[in-house]
Amino acid sequence: MTYRVVLHRDAIAEVRELPEKTKARVKQAIDDLATSPRPAGATKLKGRPNAYRLRFGDYRLLYEVHATEIVVYVIGVAHRREVYKRLLRRR
Repeated sequence: MTYRVVLHRDAIAEVRELPEKTKARVKQAIDDLATSPRPAGATKLKGRPNAYRLRFGDYRLLYEVHATEIVVYVIGVAHRREVYKRLLRRR
């Protein structure tokens, strides 16, 4: 089953601002979420239903999986020191 991947409007800009090496890894991971929304290495987040994170060095990709809608919502990508306070407020 293939999921539809939807990026938050701010997530697109955040991916563009990443260092080139990290940007390539994040783009590949986003593409892979369509076929495997809960890959090895994904960690379930507490306090927000269906939320997961993927690590890329000092950066984190946060996303939600909605199995009933067959959609993966990419919340955003940010440095680890600011990712949780800034991105978890997004809807």
